[in-house]
Amino acid sequence: MQLRQIAHTRAGDKGTASNISVIAFRAEDYAFLEEHVTAERVKEHLRGIVLGEVVRHALPGIGALNFVLHDALKGGVTRSLALDAHGKSLSSAMLSLELPDR
Repeated sequence: MQLRQIAHTRAGDKGTASNISVIAFRAEDYAFLEEHVTAERVKEHLRGIVLGEVVRHALPGIGALNFVLHDALKGGVTRSLALDAHGKSLSSAMLSLELPDR
């Protein structure tokens, strides 16, 4: 199953870093997300795009995981020659992350 089946994302960007929140649709899915959506899996899923460290922050009170993707925007939105190098594009790509079936 893909991440998009149990969660949605929100994104922001600042300079060359992107910030992506993964938010469970239902509170009961948060533990599953916490177990399977790790910083390592996100880094692998976005390999070739995210060149720096991926840091995950757990926000169980709101059923969300927040990821800071360092060196992900090729110099930042205003400096990059990449087509649509905004964090929102990465958050959309994140939704195709494959998760184990439940």
